Amino acid sequence: MAGEIIAQLFNFTSLFYLFLGVAAGITIGVIPGLTATMGVALILPLTFGMNPLAGILLLIGTYKGAIFGGAIPSILLRTPGTPASAAATVDGYEFAKRGEGGRAIGICVVASFVGGIISCIAIILIAPQLARFALRFSSPEFFMLAVFGLTIISSVSGKSVSKGIICGFFGMLAATVGIDAITGFSRYTFGNVNLLGGISFIPAMIGLFAMAEVLFNVETINIKTMETQKVTRVIPTKEDMKVIYKTGGIAGVLGTLIGIVPGAGAEIAAFMVYNFAKQTSKQPEKYGTGITEAIAAPESANNAQTGGALIPMLTLGIPGDATTAILIGALTIQGLQPGPLLFQNHPVLVYSIFGGMILANIFMLILGLSTVNLFTKVLSIPKAVLTPLIMVLCVVGSYAINMNFFDVIVMLVFGVLGYFLKKLDFPIAPATIGLILGPLAETHFRRALIMSEGNMLVFVGSPIAVTFLILIIISIMAPYVRKLREAKATPSQ
Repeated sequence: MAGEIIAQLFNFTSLFYLFLGVAAGITIGVIPGLTATMGVALILPLTFGMNPLAGILLLIGTYKGAIFGGAIPSILLRTPGTPASAAATVDGYEFAKRGEGGRAIGICVVASFVGGIISCIAIILIAPQLARFALRFSSPEFFMLAVFGLTIISSVSGKSVSKGIICGFFGMLAATVGIDAITGFSRYTFGNVNLLGGISFIPAMIGLFAMAEVLFNVETINIKTMETQKVTRVIPTKEDMKVIYKTGGIAGVLGTLIGIVPGAGAEIAAFMVYNFAKQTSKQPEKYGTGITEAIAAPESANNAQTGGALIPMLTLGIPGDATTAILIGALTIQGLQPGPLLFQNHPVLVYSIFGGMILANIFMLILGLSTVNLFTKVLSIPKAVLTPLIMVLCVVGSYAINMNFFDVIVMLVFGVLGYFLKKLDFPIAPATIGLILGPLAETHFRRALIMSEGNMLVFVGSPIAVTFLILIIISIMAPYVRKLREAKATPSQ
């Protein structure tokens, strides 16, 4: 098998698309307002018809590159390119004010590399074992697993859990459109044959994440070109490297563990690890003044989170974050179903993906240290030029999936819907989670009841199901417990 993995991974096509993905991801991350999720959603239609491994590597490279790329405007302009880079803004910009913006970017890219490699080691060690364990699942266990995945909504809902639940239910409702998997009857198609197969997942994702963001940014388009800075020395000093290895190593482990928890995004990992690093630092008073460990910790953590988030996605079919939710769609359109059977039926592909993740971090390190000035030029592209270009990509990408103009309509409908959700401060990620996990929960719920002849106790009839029930309760209660603690910690007026 090792020979097959090497042959698939180290060929020109796989390496080219992986390199291209990292370069595209860094470019996307550099542009404020374009998130890693949006970038992966835009690139996704390009993978249709591609070799499965090359397509997945293109998306993983984009994911990795965008998470790092967001640090560049964070440091130079004090404007996070992606939410994951917000934690590095304060200290990173202090470097830039001292004329050491290049040094700060170098610290970020090396720290991202360290965190990324740690997460790769973790996924190689943990994912196969977790997949073997998941082979014991039957319909009751899969239903409880899906419900546990749906409880992630409370973690990704931001300030309002109720708004997140509403969006989650909307996603689940949208997932019921099409032919019923159990009975074969059509549901909510209104006589439209284009809806018999359900709402096309990829155009919906492009609409919710990419088109909605474009429509939202149209209101604030500034025809002026953004200011950029000249980046000088990028290679970190020996003293910086010592701090990066120590702080970045610990942050990488923590970021990976946070990423494994479904619903914890890269921005959560970055802020949590930044806070941990400050609390355990020997010089916490220097945080905010521009020190190496203050940007190494969050940048290592947010890149490590990307690898951690792939573990539940690949082994259980549960998205670790919004971006991995789109990656599930990428695997699906290639005829691959994320979950334990993926490891059993396609081991060469899975381990090739693992190897590709390691190479993606190497490419990110090389590009980050050698071509920073080139990527910073992207900051000078006016939004008045960039916005219509992204709109065209959204339309072309949606149409290219099935060569069906109806998919473009789906994308536009979800784009307008996503725009109003953003305007009303509703989180979009819960809708994605509902759209993905809703069918899994419904199908296995009904199958389990058929198996047990209507006995509801089937859902607590095994240790695995009971474990998931406990996790569901903890996941639901956690936000309320956290709010209660915050209320108690807040001094009364």
